[in-house]
Amino acid sequence: MTSLADQFFGPTDPGRDAGWEPTPRKGFFTDTSICIGCKACEVACKEWNALPMDDLGLTGNSYDNSNDLGASTWRHVAFIEQDADRIEQARESGRRLVDLGMPTVGAPEGAGRAPSPATDAPGPFETGPIGPIGQMPSLPATDAPVASGVTGTGAPVPDFRWLMSSDVCKHCTHAGCLDVCPTGALFRSEFGTVVVQADVCNGCGYCVGACPFGVIERRTDESGGHGHPDGGDVPRIGIAQKCTLCYDRIGHDQTPACAQTCPTTSIQFGDHEEMVRRAHERVDVLRTSGFPEARLYGANEDDGVGGTGSVFLLLDEPEVYGLPPDPVVPTKHLPQMYRTAVVAGLGLLGAAAASFLGGGA
Repeated sequence: MTSLADQFFGPTDPGRDAGWEPTPRKGFFTDTSICIGCKACEVACKEWNALPMDDLGLTGNSYDNSNDLGASTWRHVAFIEQDADRIEQARESGRRLVDLGMPTVGAPEGAGRAPSPATDAPGPFETGPIGPIGQMPSLPATDAPVASGVTGTGAPVPDFRWLMSSDVCKHCTHAGCLDVCPTGALFRSEFGTVVVQADVCNGCGYCVGACPFGVIERRTDESGGHGHPDGGDVPRIGIAQKCTLCYDRIGHDQTPACAQTCPTTSIQFGDHEEMVRRAHERVDVLRTSGFPEARLYGANEDDGVGGTGSVFLLLDEPEVYGLPPDPVVPTKHLPQMYRTAVVAGLGLLGAAAASFLGGGA
């Protein structure tokens, strides 16, 4: 198998011979099945990045006071209320799951054995609804087969449930915001993340329309402290802002503020390859334990953005969480557009030449 160094340099590159190795891509795995909606990640993100607080008045969208990602909200916890009918629809959707920007269920090759819920799952919570940090609730296991490879007759459908999900910038493999930036304010870091340099951004807003997730936004006021990755203070009015995956922290071997603060380990941080492996194992545990609605989002390298650096485990369709089911980077069709423009231009030139020659005759 070709090593990562060989992919970057080739076997005789002097950089590799000198012992330099590429930095593994970093990313998040957000397991929404154990998110409790405490919003600690939102607070930690704002505190570390010196972001202004949101309007404390409720938006009318459940108990959510921040409502969406934006220039001053780089982490957003969604609150979604569901009754029994909607829960059953989510499970039926999971049973009929097809690949719409999400991978089919199953750990990637070489990931090892997925945990068996009958033997490996932790016991039930011992200290209330949250339980010890990192512990997940035990799940019923049965052997009766159901559709789509899911085993188990299905967990009991409750009368009501909350879906809570901490959303963040996806740090796409093929990032539309990065493609369209005319000043180089957006750059790909050595960790594979996408970062905005506030002192280079001219506020043109091209990146806003190029993000298929609606994550990036321009600031409309001068509040806030950190202006760029090195932590300097610069005016930020009118410039684009979004999550940097705590570039200033991970460069010093520190965990991003949101993941460091999460009390249930719903937000996990590490090497991207490891995050995807964990996500596959966790979704296998849920689906084989009677929760067919469990699915992954962002872990498919063949989707319209080449997969994302932020991988999510969802308990319903992406649209329920405000996520596009099949995101596509807007610049994907640029090569075809250029080819079409060239052909059209050559056609016009040919028509003009034919007209000239015909008129001369």
